[in-house]
Amino acid sequence: MTLVLNVLSVALILVGLTFVLGGTVGLVRLPDLFSRAHAASKCDSVGAGSILLALALQGGLAFGDLKIVLLVLLALVSAPTTAHALARAGYRTGLRAWTRPEREDA
Repeated sequence: MTLVLNVLSVALILVGLTFVLGGTVGLVRLPDLFSRAHAASKCDSVGAGSILLALALQGGLAFGDLKIVLLVLLALVSAPTTAHALARAGYRTGLRAWTRPEREDA
């Protein structure tokens, strides 16, 4: 059973690291607020959530695991809500989404 928990924990950590890396690259490379907010919310909710779930699996059944699960739920609720609020505020202030410029030779 320990081997299964270890393999599952490593898989969750790798998934989390992949999403965190992708979100970080998205924050640097994406052109506008809306795209960056989307990348940041995915990075926070899925990346941190899966890493925290891996930690909960490694901790065994303890009171600390309840705290970790509550942190996962908080990340799953707060990250998309924050990204939505930022995007809505940007839209209401007149910020428009980035569009690809038209090519003149086409």
